[in-house]
Amino acid sequence: MQLIEQTKQFKQHLDYLMKIYEKNSPPESKSDKEFFLKVKEETLPVYRLIEKWEKEALQTIKDRKVNVHPHQISSTKENMELLLMHSYYIDVKRRRYMELNHSIHYILAQLIRELE
Repeated sequence: MQLIEQTKQFKQHLDYLMKIYEKNSPPESKSDKEFFLKVKEETLPVYRLIEKWEKEALQTIKDRKVNVHPHQISSTKENMELLLMHSYYIDVKRRRYMELNHSIHYILAQLIRELE
C-alpha cells in the first residue's frame, strides 16, 4: 500500500530533521537569502511528500480503512510544516520542538499499526 510507504518516508524525514535541529546552530540572520534558498531547496521534496501523504491518509480514513480522525492528519501535516522551519532556523525551545516531534511520531505510528 502506498500510504504505508509514504508514512515510513515521512517518519525518516522527521528523524532527519531532529538530527538537523540538534546538530545545527541558528543562522546569523533570519533574513539571509542564501540560507533561505538552501532551506527551500532541501525542504521542497518533504513538503511535496506531506501533501501527498495528507491526501492519501484522508482518503484512507474516508474509506474507513483506519480509525484515525481526519483532524489528526491535518494537525500532523501542520506540525511537520512547523518542524521543517524550526529544524533549520532553530527558533523554538527544545521542549516545544520535542512536543511537536512526539505528536507527529504518535500519529505516524498509529497509522502504520492500523495499516499493517
